[in-house]
Amino acid sequence: MELNRYTDYSLRTLIYAGLHVDRTFTVPELASAYGISENHLVKVAHNLGKMGYLETKRGGYGGFRIAHLPDEINIGQVVRQTEPLALVECLGHDGGSCPINQACVLKRVIGEARDAFLETLDQYTLADLLKPKSALAQVLS
Repeated sequence: MELNRYTDYSLRTLIYAGLHVDRTFTVPELASAYGISENHLVKVAHNLGKMGYLETKRGGYGGFRIAHLPDEINIGQVVRQTEPLALVECLGHDGGSCPINQACVLKRVIGEARDAFLETLDQYTLADLLKPKSALAQVLS
C-alpha cells in the first residue's frame, strides 16, 4: 500500500507545524523546507485548516500554525481524512460493479489488512513523529 501524495504532504505539513508550535509559518517557507511545489502545499494547508488541524491567518503577517497540541493529533485519523481507503473497487461506498462481490473473500481480506494498517497508525500521535525534534529541526531549517 502506498499513501497518496496528498496524505504524505499533509503529514509533512503537520510535522513542520509541530516543530514550530510557537509561531506561524507560510506556504513558501514550508515548500522551501521540503523542496515541494507551493501549488501542492496551498491546497494541503488550506484543507488541514478546514479539518481543524491548522489555524489560518490572512494578511501581511498571515500564515498557518498548529491548532492542537501534537499529542492531540492522531496519525490514523489524519490518514482516514486524507486518504481514499477503498483499496479495491468493492470497498467503495457503492460496492463497485464486480460480479463476484457477493461471494468474494478478497473483499474481507483486503478490508482486514486496511483496518490493521489504520490500527497501527492509530497508536501514534504527531508528538511521536516529532521525537527526533532536534534532528528534524536541523534538517528542515
